[in-house]
Amino acid sequence: METRVRFAPSPTGPLHIGGLRTALFNYLFARKNNGVFILRVEDTDQNRYVKGSEAYIQNALEWSGLIPDEGPSNGGKYGPYRQSERRDIYQKYISELVQKGKAYYAFDKTETLQDERKKSEDKGETFRYGAENRMQFLNSLTLDKEDVDKRLEGSFVVRLKVDPGVRITVFDEIRGTIELDSSLLDDKILMKSDGMPTYHFANVVDDQLMKITCVIRGEEWLPSLPIHQLIYDAFEWTSPKFMHLPLILKPSGKGKLSKRDGDKEGFPVFPLAWGKETFGFKEIGFLPKGLINYLALLGWNSGTEREVYELQELENAFGLDGIQKGGARFDFEKAKWINHQHIIKLETHELIEIPIINDQLKGIDEAKQLKLLELLKERLFTLEDLKNEMEWIHNTTDYDEKVVKKLTPRDPAGVLQKIFDQIQQIQDLNNLKEVLMPWAKQNEINTGLMMQSLRLALVGKLAGPDVFQICMLLGKDVTLKRIDRAITFFNLKT
Repeated sequence: METRVRFAPSPTGPLHIGGLRTALFNYLFARKNNGVFILRVEDTDQNRYVKGSEAYIQNALEWSGLIPDEGPSNGGKYGPYRQSERRDIYQKYISELVQKGKAYYAFDKTETLQDERKKSEDKGETFRYGAENRMQFLNSLTLDKEDVDKRLEGSFVVRLKVDPGVRITVFDEIRGTIELDSSLLDDKILMKSDGMPTYHFANVVDDQLMKITCVIRGEEWLPSLPIHQLIYDAFEWTSPKFMHLPLILKPSGKGKLSKRDGDKEGFPVFPLAWGKETFGFKEIGFLPKGLINYLALLGWNSGTEREVYELQELENAFGLDGIQKGGARFDFEKAKWINHQHIIKLETHELIEIPIINDQLKGIDEAKQLKLLELLKERLFTLEDLKNEMEWIHNTTDYDEKVVKKLTPRDPAGVLQKIFDQIQQIQDLNNLKEVLMPWAKQNEINTGLMMQSLRLALVGKLAGPDVFQICMLLGKDVTLKRIDRAITFFNLKT
């Protein structure tokens, strides 16, 4: 049997990285098993529909390299792939359930149900519309056919008829066997009054008709699994395999990762920007492969110490036995470290073609751009880091006061003057290290003092790439000007 999996988001806003990880695990499972990865848009709740969400989801998947084999944009033989375009299909199957006596029409007014719910709350109980009380309400089980036919011209919903006292047994590939007494379930609404199906009904029908062999989704849907099993049983369909993924947890404390957590701690929770004010991982300088690699590690491991993977390597390594049951805590610093590994692996000529890098290099001599990027790429944890890492190429920033205070008693001006004199005599700065290091030793000049003074003069602080590489990129004239400026600065301090 061909492996077929689906990622089925609702277009109610931007795609959270938790959703992207669900898409990733579906994609990896499909590729591992030479199967098909499907995108299905579950847009039956028109009240929560947000314009632009579907396009965002598609763009996020494409940016991440998770291209669906079937979906709204590229079609397939089991479409339509938007649930809002499948209304006639749902009507056909809801009628079948009613005819089988597995579902029924309910005509209760909203106010009636609200009153009953309040009565239960006042007693400290949970209101359930089900086997214990369904015969007390207005539905096709309590009304004669003529009355039902008349009421079908108005507003109604369709409910699943849950028989009490049935032991529901389902199996999750990650969590094992789950059992529940059907008496604890209410008669779930399958079709809403607007004629659109609920998630419970639509996802079962669609998974059956699209020949889905394994449902991989977040653990928040685990409580719904018994209901879905009852719907499969009502149709006498064989259910697919189920796999409920662990939550992505906030960096600290309890609960799953939210946008509020990201806003609070300064990181995005979406792959791409949403609107003008909400940035995504792309905009802060993550490579798609960096984000995808990190998300794969949230709830899965290969059983080895390895952490850095290309997407194709993940496809080969992925397996069910590596998925954990417990939640996976989000760690932005670890995400940046993973991204850093992928930046380092990129060839410099590939890196320079990325728009976010190209934009930051504008205004710099093209002959120096590749050399500059080659020098700095091992210091980049995100592509946006380049801006800060190359500040010195434009001009020296204000000198770090802590470093100035540390160096001033040791006569940095005198040391810099001697360096200045040496550089003036050199034609080619390519050999500056071979000239300065033996010279310092011969003249008993402290190497640490020399290097720190030179770096401060060129960069304004002690952090940065190799100081001799900096000199070569700046060139002899600029290097001498910056040293001279630092000499003047220190002389004024004394």
